[in-house]
Amino acid sequence: MHPLSQFKFCPKCGSDKFIENNVKSKRCKNCGFVYYFNSCAATVAVIINENKELLVATRAHEPVKGTLDLPGGFVDLHETGEEAMSREVKEETGLDVDEIKYLFSVPNIYIYSGFEVHTLDLVYLCKIKDTHVLKAEDDVAKLEFIKISELNPDLFGLLSIKEVIQKIQKMTI
Repeated sequence: MHPLSQFKFCPKCGSDKFIENNVKSKRCKNCGFVYYFNSCAATVAVIINENKELLVATRAHEPVKGTLDLPGGFVDLHETGEEAMSREVKEETGLDVDEIKYLFSVPNIYIYSGFEVHTLDLVYLCKIKDTHVLKAEDDVAKLEFIKISELNPDLFGLLSIKEVIQKIQKMTI
């Protein structure tokens, strides 16, 4: 199925002559507008405490409600990946990010409102000076620190986060 199959009308002129152009775009036969389907940017926080434990969240909402996750979320318009990462950590944990370092990226498909959102998850190592104000908020039901060696990737609901866990278990952080 074409990634834009749910889009029936041209977003520019409203024509129903919005047809497949190639594997990642649609073209309007009426006005000529071409829409490319690209990944949305999202962030993932790797927060490690002094005991070499990773901050792990439990998802409060669908998709995959109740499974393990890492703090993070979508990058807003006019926001850098680093700004989004700091904002998401604050919104979900109450913590302030003191230092941030890009680690790697992972592609993902995130189901939102029954729609497949292709994302590029930007993974950042986030340094936090004070973790005593830790509080599960926003999309998070619970927060806990777990030893990296004891993490089971299968308990994480999102495919990209499973991959993040597998990668950081092989890294020296």
